[in-house]
Amino acid sequence: MLIKKVTSLFQLFLIAILIFSFENCHQPSTPEISHEIQSQKINLPEKQETVDNAELNRHPQHIHYSKHAKCRMGCRHIDETEIKEILEKGYINYKKSVLNGDPCRRKFAVEGPTREGQRLRVIFAPCGNEMTVVTCIDLGVEWTCDCK
Repeated sequence: MLIKKVTSLFQLFLIAILIFSFENCHQPSTPEISHEIQSQKINLPEKQETVDNAELNRHPQHIHYSKHAKCRMGCRHIDETEIKEILEKGYINYKKSVLNGDPCRRKFAVEGPTREGQRLRVIFAPCGNEMTVVTCIDLGVEWTCDCK
């Protein structure tokens, strides 16, 4: 009688372990991160690089705009306030960023929505306490531009 109880308890223990293992194997390892912004769902990618988010100075003393960036901003109806908004509040798209090598040669692709409802990607090149805007892209509308 004691052997039957021990055998039954052992079987229950094995079943519990199998159920626990099965549930853990079928759960996603990382949940999808998403934000609702103006009824438009924007999925944020997971961090792909080891570069710390803090390496992007979101409040530089000076922001410079390349000739190309100024042209693209004009074509796409983007103003400096919107560029600063993306710099301060946007998320870094590590897949589109170039973060290897000298800190002054890095380029951060920062994305997010503007107050106007545009979804932008802005390429920022920081160096010390200064920031250069390399270009900007409207992710929702294909604008015709003749920027060289």
